[in-house]
Amino acid sequence: MSETTIVHLLRHGEVHNPDKILYGRLPGFKLSDRGQRQALTVAEAVAKHDITYVVASPLQRAQETAAPIAAAHRLDVDTDDRLIEADNQFEGERVAVGDGALRQPKHWPKLVNPFRPSWGEPYVEIAHRMLGAIHRARRAAEGHEALCVSHQLPIWTVRRFLEAKRLWHDPRNRQCSLASLTSLVFEGEELVRIVYSEPAGTTDPKVTGA
Repeated sequence: MSETTIVHLLRHGEVHNPDKILYGRLPGFKLSDRGQRQALTVAEAVAKHDITYVVASPLQRAQETAAPIAAAHRLDVDTDDRLIEADNQFEGERVAVGDGALRQPKHWPKLVNPFRPSWGEPYVEIAHRMLGAIHRARRAAEGHEALCVSHQLPIWTVRRFLEAKRLWHDPRNRQCSLASLTSLVFEGEELVRIVYSEPAGTTDPKVTGA
């Protein structure tokens, strides 16, 4: 009989971002006070889970979100670069519709193909690297549970890939709140179920840079 393994994809908590920029992979963006509370809330929510492996994106906000969960299970936080935020050419800009970078003609060529997308890392490449990280975590926690801390777009993209849905999408409709869990249930190597939960509550998917 196949063993059940669960790989939880946890989106990091709220980030201190007073200038409301798309911070992407920029260094130095830490959790806000609220984000730290969200991380603690998730740690409490999964305290009784059989988590034997914790891994995070190398970015500070992901590492800080992973820390209290790993500590509660007496584990170290591993790092996997494949869990990192999507590359984006608007990094460091204000990108709200009708505001900032999107109003500048020099940026318009980046918007020609929203189905790829043309402004950053292709969706299919995001999905493939995330799958590599997921299966590494599954093997590391075989028969138990793993927790991977990543970012909204990578988590949502790989979920759509696993659900056999088109990868381009309306960002306003993403089901991936701050500090939410997208849990992948495997029987052996086969994915049998995806479960979504929000231990820290619902947040707006349109929040810039979140």
